[in-house]
Formats: sequence, C-alpha cells, structure tokens
Amino acid sequence: MSYLICLKGVIVRELLRFLQQHERFFSALVRPLMWLFVFAAGFRAALGVSIIAPYETYITYEVYILPGLVGMIQLFNGMQSSLSMVYDREMGSMHVLLTSPMPRWFLLFGKLLAGAFVSIVQVYVFLIIAFGFGIELPPSGYLLVLPVLIVSSLMLGALGMVLSSRIKQLENFAGIMNFVIFPMFFLSSALYPIWKISESSPFLAQLCRFNPFTYAVELIRFSFYAQLNTQALWICLLSCLAFLGIALWGYDPTHIHKRGPK
Repeated sequence: MSYLICLKGVIVRELLRFLQQHERFFSALVRPLMWLFVFAAGFRAALGVSIIAPYETYITYEVYILPGLVGMIQLFNGMQSSLSMVYDREMGSMHVLLTSPMPRWFLLFGKLLAGAFVSIVQVYVFLIIAFGFGIELPPSGYLLVLPVLIVSSLMLGALGMVLSSRIKQLENFAGIMNFVIFPMFFLSSALYPIWKISESSPFLAQLCRFNPFTYAVELIRFSFYAQLNTQALWICLLSCLAFLGIALWGYDPTHIHKRGPK
C-alpha cells in the first residue's frame, strides 16, 4: 500500500505540473503540427512513398510521417521531463524526493511512468487534431498503438533520465538536448524510409539502423495497422532496460559522491 501511495503522489505531482504549464502542452503540439501541415504539404509532390510494409497501397507523405511525429512528441516530452528533474535538483525538491524511505529505483521509475502518461495524452490530442484535418488511420490502430506508446515513452523517457543523471546544471542540459534530439530525429525513418536514405548515402542509412529512435517509430508505424514489428519491439525493450539501468547507476548516491558537483 505504501508503494501505491508513493507512486500515486509522484504521478499526481507530475500531472499537476503539466496542467499548470500550459505553454509546455501547446509547444509539444505546435512543433509536430507545423511539420505535418507545412513541411509535409511542401514536400508532398517531391517525396513520394512507394508501397512498403506495413502499407498495402500508396500513401500520402502526411500519412507516412505521422508515426515519426508521434515519436517526436515522445522524444521531446522525455527530454522535457528530464529537464524538470534537473530543475528540481537545483531547487532542492529532488533531494526531498530521493531521501524518502522508498527505494530510489522505485521513485525514479514512478517519475518515468508519470512522464510516459503525460506523453501519451499529448500523442492522442495530436492524433485527434490530425484526424480532424483528414489524416485518417485504421480505427483499430488508435487503440492498438497504446501499449506500443507505453514502451516507446518509457524508452525515450529513460534516455532523458540518463542525461539528467550526468548533467548537473540547468543551462548545460538545454544545450545537450539539441545534440541528442535533432540527430536522433533526423537520423531515423521518421521523415524518409531508410531504403530511400541508402540510395543517396549508405553510411547515413547505417546510422539510422543503429538509432533506437528508428525502431520506436517503426514500432508505432506497424501497430497503427495491427501489425507487430518484433525486431523493433525487442530493440525498444532492451534499449529501455539499458537506459534505465544506466540512469539508476547514475543516480546511485555512491557514484554521485564520487563524481562530485558539476
């Protein structure tokens, strides 16, 4: 019961913070909506997409990049949640949380779950807006994508937690985020199929295949069409466990004392 009370407190605190920061909600939606309605409209004629799995017919470019933009929301939210952890540590509230009698791994996992919940809410609002503008997906896909969104949100949130465990100053974290977010997003299958990238640069295509964000996007893409990409699922699960393990190691008090303040 004490674990449930603690988990509830962590999640409710994160939700209240999210509801009070209206600009965070709108900024999370403005960015992918701009890509969807401005970038995709401008490149629709130039960037055709042939029939590739999981699609059974030709699709518009907007339909193709939709899973990538869903991943973008989760990626930015994972970094934003970790940014708030750095802020809490500077303000002292993080120390209060981590000195509670609950195990540190449970507290960090609770933060991760809270961030994933907020991310999924943002994703469904984005999908509703896209549907209102005529970008439709199979009806069952809106429900089948939910467990996949949980996995990808946890993986990207754990990645952000790794960064927050290593960076101690708020101003440094904002700069580091740009060196993580944009390479991960552009070196993936979010905007173009990997086979199209390999036509111009096999080396870049190889980098895309080593990018865990690529597999998060493909996992989301296949689930929209009631298909499971098992390779993407395993890579996302293993990446999530690896990132979470590194974050727990980074937040271990013994390692914090050895590194000292930065």
